[in-house]
Order: sequence, then C-alpha cells, then structure tokens
Amino acid sequence: MSGIDSLVVVVPVHDEQEVLGACLDAIGTAAARVRAREAAGPRVQVVVVLDACTDASAEITAAHGARGVRAVHCGARSVGAARALGVDAATSRQGSERWGRTWVATTDADSRVPASWLEDHLAAAEHGHDLLVGPVQPDPAGLDAPVLAAWHERHRGGRLHVHGANLGVRLSAYRAVGGFADLGTGEDVELVRALLEAGTPAVRQGRPVITSAREHGRAPDGFAGYLRALRVAVAEGATA
Repeated sequence: MSGIDSLVVVVPVHDEQEVLGACLDAIGTAAARVRAREAAGPRVQVVVVLDACTDASAEITAAHGARGVRAVHCGARSVGAARALGVDAATSRQGSERWGRTWVATTDADSRVPASWLEDHLAAAEHGHDLLVGPVQPDPAGLDAPVLAAWHERHRGGRLHVHGANLGVRLSAYRAVGGFADLGTGEDVELVRALLEAGTPAVRQGRPVITSAREHGRAPDGFAGYLRALRVAVAEGATA
C-alpha cells in the first residue's frame, strides 16, 4: 500500500479545445486503473482549471463530468496560479493531518498520460518518496526526425528535467514549501527546486507523458519555446 488515500490531478487550461478531450480521456483511463485495482483504493479527483478560456474548453470539461472531472474558473492568465488554484480547490477542506496521505499529480492540457500514470505515482509514494519528477516525450508525429533525435540525445543521462506535464508531490511536502508560485513559466522548476532544497525524498521514474510538439504554446518560454529553440539548433548543427 502507498499510504495514499486521495489522488488529486490538476490540469491548467487556457483555450485548449483542440487537445483537451484527448488529455482528459487519457487521465480517465489512468484513474480507472487505480479504481479497479483496489476496492478501497485512493479517491481520485481531477480538477481542470479553466484560466481565462474563451473557446469550448469549458464544454469539453463538462462532458467529462461523469468521469469525476470538475472545473474551476479563474482569470489569472498564469499557469503557476492555475496549478495552485487546482490544488487548493481539491484539498482546501482537508485538515493538515491528511496532507501526508494525499498525492498531487499535475499534467498539461496538450499532453496524454500513459495508462499506468497514476499507478507510477502511487508506487513512488509507496517507496517513501514525496516527489516524482517524471519524463515527457514530444509527440513524434509532430516533429521532424532530426529534431526528435536531438531531443532524445539531450534527454539522455543523469540531468534532471522538470516538466509540469508529469510531476507529482505529496501534499504535506507541497504545503511545506508554499506550493506553486504565481509564475507564467517555470512554476514547476521553482517548486522542484524548493522541494529539493528542503531535502524532500525524490525519484525520477515512470513512463513518459506524450506532449504536443507545437512550437507556440500558452506559457512563454515553456515547452513549446524549448522545442522551437531546439529546431533552430538542429538547423544550425548545434545539437549537443
């Protein structure tokens, strides 16, 4: 047993109608596997934070309501604020005595988690970790072969790569460092930095989350910006 009785999944969204349905379907599959494996397993909550959305993202979220997905609205236009709001919306009524038994997993609306995703997070908790920094992989269908090869080359080895699309943390550890900062980009990196500096037991494991290979994303200088720079580097022959 993982010691976790509550799983919270947070998805920040800003006008993601083209990809949100696939994201929520994948999360639903992962949640169903957790619910099926233990009759008295963790409760799973999925919170979609609709941040200044003007498209059909709210309707898509509502269509997944029967699968345990709820919507929270804000106008922050900040991925850090949106992630923090999602955590608070799911856990605000919990007493501090339950924080150690609650696990928060985050992903992004343009990502598709593997079916084992939440099981991977529970396994991290079961082995005494309070933080999971999981891998991501850009959708191969959206990248030229040389750019995809450069991605794999850069992500080989021991360097820590932090992605909000595949991140998990025990709520007690999250609260201890103040949670996600109100940042437009890099809120995931800042949270992990604070957790590691606090000595939080961490693990890098799990199967990769597949993330859109688009080069113009919602967060400035985020994942899409990284891929855009990588394409330029490949074109210039600087892939190391």
